[in-house]
Amino acid sequence: MTLSLPALTPVEQTLWITLTGRAFDSRLPDPILGDTMADELVRKSGYTDDKLRWTRVSCVEVAQRAKKLDEVAQRFIARHPDAIGIDLGAGLDTRAFRIDTPPTVDWYDVDFPDVVAARRRLIPDRPHVQAIGADLTDPAWLESLPADRPAVIVADGLMAFLAEADMISLLQRLTDHLHSGEIAFNVYNKFTVRAAKLAPSVRFLVPLFKSPGFDRLDPVRWNPKLTLIEEIMLTREPEVAQYPPALRLWTRLGALSTSFSRLGTVVARYRF
Repeated sequence: MTLSLPALTPVEQTLWITLTGRAFDSRLPDPILGDTMADELVRKSGYTDDKLRWTRVSCVEVAQRAKKLDEVAQRFIARHPDAIGIDLGAGLDTRAFRIDTPPTVDWYDVDFPDVVAARRRLIPDRPHVQAIGADLTDPAWLESLPADRPAVIVADGLMAFLAEADMISLLQRLTDHLHSGEIAFNVYNKFTVRAAKLAPSVRFLVPLFKSPGFDRLDPVRWNPKLTLIEEIMLTREPEVAQYPPALRLWTRLGALSTSFSRLGTVVARYRF
């Protein structure tokens, strides 16, 4: 039986892109992420949309990107068992379940109120995991977070839907409110944004894009509290060995060039 969910705006509906990408990856014989809970959520919600024409090639990037962000959060929590975790624009992601946050960590999933209402209908409760229903551009939601604990912040597929001024303001508020920590997200450079306008599978998203594209070093230029400590180029990660043969060959050739690799998906990790 499927559940009745709140009516979502077009930008809120983008949560289905990452959710179904993870779900389809989990159905593969050799999944990259293996998020079976995502598949359960898709089936429970009854979601179907012929605009999302997923193939093995197209879901690889979504699954691998999620895995890299999981690893960032896991490593940080291993070093800081008293940390808080924050997932910006969490949608229906269940990262806290995947990384199995310990009871000493408080995890916060932040998204629009209607998205949080959908989360509460679909996703079971987990101790020390809270959902905050808020517009990320509203400064008030941060006041509900403790400021005196190290924080790991992740954002998966969010930044393309924030105008540059809103992104700058969000990063400033996070680093002003929180004492110390790390933030990681996938970079949408100008090439990525231009390429999306030509890709049939995601062209329908273009009207929702607000970011003109940014370089991995732009957040550092915008915010002096941020230091770039790592750029994770998916072309150079071990999961490439699980790609379909043609994509694997093409990716390994591309990995020989840093400039070419930066045209693909890069997860940038910053310290503050």
